[in-house]
Amino acid sequence: MYTRINLSSVFVLDQDEALDFYVGKLGLEVDTDADLGFMRWLTVRVPGDPGRKILLERPGPPSMPEETAAQVGDLLTKGAAGGWIGLATDDAQQTYETLKGRGVEITDEPTQKGYGIDFGIRDPFGNKLRIGQLHEG
Repeated sequence: MYTRINLSSVFVLDQDEALDFYVGKLGLEVDTDADLGFMRWLTVRVPGDPGRKILLERPGPPSMPEETAAQVGDLLTKGAAGGWIGLATDDAQQTYETLKGRGVEITDEPTQKGYGIDFGIRDPFGNKLRIGQLHEG
């Protein structure tokens, strides 16, 4: 029935700041940045992977009223909004060193796990990201 997941979303409080983080620090690329009139549609992706996109969505209309958006923003900054992203890398230690050098907030140091090596970071809004060098198979 389904063939793949092509779009995921995380809430961000400032789309320009999100763009700086996800593109400038993480090294993702802009897929779409469009003013739809009622909202800004801002998606990023891993370079060379046009099939999977992340919508950097500001909480608010049209998806929710401003009052709800304020509550979501409060939960987001506490790290309790539930959004997270998993990224794969060929070299977790090198990626860790690069991101640390760029001032990215590291939440978990690289650790060997049963599935590979991974570490945790947080975006400026409280979303959690895991970056992993996964075993083949």
